[in-house]
Amino acid sequence: MAQYNQVTPEIVERLQAIAPGRVYTGADVNEDYSRDEMPIYGTRMPDVAIDAMSTEEISAIMKICNENHIPVTCRGAGTGLAGACTPIAGGVVICTMKMKKILSYDTDNFTVTVQPGVLLNDLAEDALKQGLLYPPDPGEKFATLGGNVSTNAGGMRAVKYGATRDYVRSMTVVLPSGEVVKFGSSVSKTSSGYSLLNLMIGSEGTLGIITELTLKLIPAPKVTVSLIVPYESLPDAIATVPQFKKAHMNPQALEFFEREILISSEEYLGKAVFPRNVGGTDVGAYLLVTFDGETQEEIDAIVEKAAELVLDAGALDVLVADTPAKMKDAWAARSSFLEGIEEQTKLLDECDVVVPTSRIADFVGYVKSIEPEFGFAVKSFGHAGDGNLHIYTCANDMELDEFKKQVDTFMTKIYDKATEMGGLVSGEHGIGMGKIEYLARSRRAAEYCAAHLGWATVHCTENGAMRTIEEIQAEVRALAEKELG
Repeated sequence: MAQYNQVTPEIVERLQAIAPGRVYTGADVNEDYSRDEMPIYGTRMPDVAIDAMSTEEISAIMKICNENHIPVTCRGAGTGLAGACTPIAGGVVICTMKMKKILSYDTDNFTVTVQPGVLLNDLAEDALKQGLLYPPDPGEKFATLGGNVSTNAGGMRAVKYGATRDYVRSMTVVLPSGEVVKFGSSVSKTSSGYSLLNLMIGSEGTLGIITELTLKLIPAPKVTVSLIVPYESLPDAIATVPQFKKAHMNPQALEFFEREILISSEEYLGKAVFPRNVGGTDVGAYLLVTFDGETQEEIDAIVEKAAELVLDAGALDVLVADTPAKMKDAWAARSSFLEGIEEQTKLLDECDVVVPTSRIADFVGYVKSIEPEFGFAVKSFGHAGDGNLHIYTCANDMELDEFKKQVDTFMTKIYDKATEMGGLVSGEHGIGMGKIEYLARSRRAAEYCAAHLGWATVHCTENGAMRTIEEIQAEVRALAEKELG
């Protein structure tokens, strides 16, 4: 880890002059600022916490910290699951939660401009009042949009509408030096050189601090319906997933989950929504499928077709949630999976792996096959429509050191399997502090596979520094000429 300087009283005074009344030290620092939702990846209290209110404030803070070589960690609501906002080096935490204004709508160009502390839930509700939809829909509705963009978390609706990256038009960013830059524009397409905007999306605060966002919106669908589809077993449920695309259906969301994780969620909410037994058969897993459209007739035809598809594929029943209340209950249960697990679990870790949709069943089958090797329970759910799986390891009667040891072995096995299947370490939660080694291992495994397939690897760095684009292009041309003669 890099060596940093300590925050001195003089530096604190300079910071207080920038953000009077919003600079906290010692016992006044919120304990939540020591971690995100996954403390298993480590905790550490910062020396200073600052509630920032503007781009100008953050710029001035960063200039001071840069001049004095003070580490800075940016955080929003702290709902991340990879340890990305944990201030492992101490120093200064900048919180953007007070930067929570929805600044303006451009209804002619279907965009909205917001500050980074706006909650996903608040934008969703406000946009609907304008007849508009912000499609990214992560399970955590009270994450900030700045954090959402910083992890490229797509959520449930990504199967139809794409990930968060597809909805970011432009952003204002404060660089580590304090320089304020703007990436992107409000136009809908560009081929104007390198996309520094896309470099920032998913960078988890490692390249700069997002202080303003212009996001793409779409007209809100007029009709929406969800189907609750119970199955006897998880393999049966997952095996159905590819059939939707093959049938030329286009669900807004397509989720899978096991019985055990649903029970945890419903107990947390205090309300049972999904059937546990159908016609004398215990339900082992579920699909939750949402369709949207412009007319009721269109949706009715889709529902009929979808019901026939899943029943032919072995579903035990099809329940239609066709009212706002029914849909709210169904999706509330889905959105509360993590809270339900946390309430009933002492030790918890998770993986956010993504594999090709055609390999979902194989991957989940592999995970289930190795579960008996370990002393913890494994609970899984995920965005079946785009291959993004959330797999949780849960224990109540293990010592922390033993839990971590076993989890590391388990995670290594399933990430290696994901790489083998053409998958990646994270679909939307990011890398943070918790997944660095798995990312490195995944890259090494990919490079090994490439080498043994006869592929060539072109590196973008040399001796720890970025190579120029001319150097990279020259090496690619040389390799092409060699192979093609």
